[in-house]
Amino acid sequence: MKKFIITAMALILAFGLIACKGKSAQIRMATGGSTGTYYAFGTAVGQILNEKTKIPITVQSTGASKANIQLINAGEVEIAIVQNDVMDYAWRGVDLFNGEKITTFSSMAALYAEVCQIVVNPASGIRSIADLKGKNVSVGDAGSGVEFNARQILEAYGITFDQIGKQNLGFGASADALRDNKIDAFFCVAGAPTPAIIDLATNREILILEINDEYAAKLISNYPFYTKYPIPAGSYRGQNSPVQTVAVKATFIVSSKLDENTVYQLTKNLFESKAQIEAAHSKGSELSAAYAIEGISVPFHSGAVKYFKEIGAL
Repeated sequence: MKKFIITAMALILAFGLIACKGKSAQIRMATGGSTGTYYAFGTAVGQILNEKTKIPITVQSTGASKANIQLINAGEVEIAIVQNDVMDYAWRGVDLFNGEKITTFSSMAALYAEVCQIVVNPASGIRSIADLKGKNVSVGDAGSGVEFNARQILEAYGITFDQIGKQNLGFGASADALRDNKIDAFFCVAGAPTPAIIDLATNREILILEINDEYAAKLISNYPFYTKYPIPAGSYRGQNSPVQTVAVKATFIVSSKLDENTVYQLTKNLFESKAQIEAAHSKGSELSAAYAIEGISVPFHSGAVKYFKEIGAL
């Protein structure tokens, strides 16, 4: 009887260890709102990586970048999509994370561009960012990443928020306000072409302002999470030539507690599954190992480093 009890306890312990291992191997992915690109892209990637790696991946709809970093810090998720500028703020404890320094996460890979687009009403006489001084400009929702992008871009041109008629409107509200001549310009940081701008351009003339090499270099020097980005000709009605601007990057970050092999497998299969991901979501077309490591200020997880070194990207 005693021998039976000991054997039974050993089996219970063994099954308990298996269950614990299974639990630790499960990956929870934080994305964004259920109608947004982060959630749709994350769902597509999660399903494909699940099939390729055999690691159970569950995708969660969340409040996006800042919330996702806080979720990783709290141990509630293991991987998340965030803007690379927002994760820089968290790492340094500035701007959106003023006084709240979070360093419990690592970079895995930049995914696709979130383009800084400055849209203006040509009738306002604005032809460059320098002309925004004294104009009515929407800089995104108060406290949003867009607002910080707008402040940084204007700063490169020697303009402060005090020198514009600043309004805090979301993309759709900004487009409506420009259409109704209530503002002269607005900032939009999103994948291009952006639906709100496409819709605006269908029934009125717009102009997308350029950030030339000189100012892009100044901006990137001050804020290394930016990269130069050309908006292709024809992205919007009436835009007949490319427009150079800058972009931040939608980026996968992971908990630094994840083991090296798990992150290696996730990174490797992310890039080796590009064709499948692209078929599932258009943003998959932007996946590139070279792009994945540029403009990232937060250190990469050792598992990601292993993969990027293996293919010669690092």
